[in-house]
Amino acid sequence: MPFDFEDFPVYKDAIQFIEKVDSFLESTPQKGNTRLIDQLQRASTSIALNIAEGAGRYHKTDKRNFYVVARGSVYECVACFQIFMAKKLISIEQYEMFYKELNNLARQLSAMVK
Repeated sequence: MPFDFEDFPVYKDAIQFIEKVDSFLESTPQKGNTRLIDQLQRASTSIALNIAEGAGRYHKTDKRNFYVVARGSVYECVACFQIFMAKKLISIEQYEMFYKELNNLARQLSAMVK
């Protein structure tokens, strides 16, 4: 019996986002960037984890709180990618692709919070 969150489109999108982030980070120079890389890995993973944890809560308020935290992690990822841009570690095309995906995740999570 699958867990209900496994069927959420936002959860599936979050998992795909993590895979893309991991692939991007494989080609990112580690030297001088380890904290930023770690932060992006944690923030991107936090999106999926908080969606799953929120789905496991019984009360609407509890669910909402976890979805709000997941949305906050989306915003954190946006800031991480802006720092990657400032450090010239990401192309504009890559940045725009990640930005679009993060915007999509934020919209889906905002709909779940209402």
